[in-house]
Amino acid sequence: MLKRIAVILMMIGLSVNASEVPINAKMDYNQGIDFYKLGMYERAIESFRAAISSYPDYNDAYYNLGAVLEYLKQYAEALNIYKQLYARNKEDYEVAFKIALMSSKVGEYNQADEYINKIPNTSSYYPKAQELKTSLKDSIEIPPQVVNPPSTIAQYSGTYDNLVSPTGITSDKNGNIYIASFSDNSIMKITPNNKRMVFAKSDLINGPISLVSDSEGNIYVSNYNADNVVKITPQGIMSVFVTKVHRPYGLHVNGNMLFISCQGSNSVLRQRL
Repeated sequence: MLKRIAVILMMIGLSVNASEVPINAKMDYNQGIDFYKLGMYERAIESFRAAISSYPDYNDAYYNLGAVLEYLKQYAEALNIYKQLYARNKEDYEVAFKIALMSSKVGEYNQADEYINKIPNTSSYYPKAQELKTSLKDSIEIPPQVVNPPSTIAQYSGTYDNLVSPTGITSDKNGNIYIASFSDNSIMKITPNNKRMVFAKSDLINGPISLVSDSEGNIYVSNYNADNVVKITPQGIMSVFVTKVHRPYGLHVNGNMLFISCQGSNSVLRQRL
């Protein structure tokens, strides 16, 4: 297993035009490979994240980061990374298979089936995908047929326990709940059937306070410590949406307008979505 991943880590670099990658990103990327070979996996993860931070289109760094997280059985985080990579190339059926596999590891069986079905029979990953589909056949839930389904989000009762310094909370049209963790610099996702996973964890998230979602399913995060607001797409792709916001706190979306309360400047800012 180690040898196979090591080969992937060395060979995957062929897919990026080296002339486009900044030198500091290349250095972090190569350092990540060296750390991996030495068995220093956490340091490898840090290096690949640093390479991505310097060059957000560094697909090789995304893949290798996902591979190390997968090897360490941090399946939820690996799933998030592979999703970000797949959003950049929806004909990368190897990554589609990885998403299906990671989804099965975290109990997201219907999502696993969804990505298995994206892999055509002309792909070399089709046989593996079908084997996985067969192994999950008893776990995949067939949604009931609903006439005139309600437009409101499902309501829950009870308590979500063992969260790390929870702050902001929002939801999407599918009934998923998203909770910001201030001290962990991450966003937790809880599905309607109470499955938990890390939806977003990146250097771009720093002291998240409030969360809000728009009609397209994008989520906005007020980064109290970074003085900015980050946007996360439904596919998990992150980008800085508003900069130079002094201590952003509350967020609110109304139509095509985002409102941001700023503790540092005693003001409320408006930003068109």
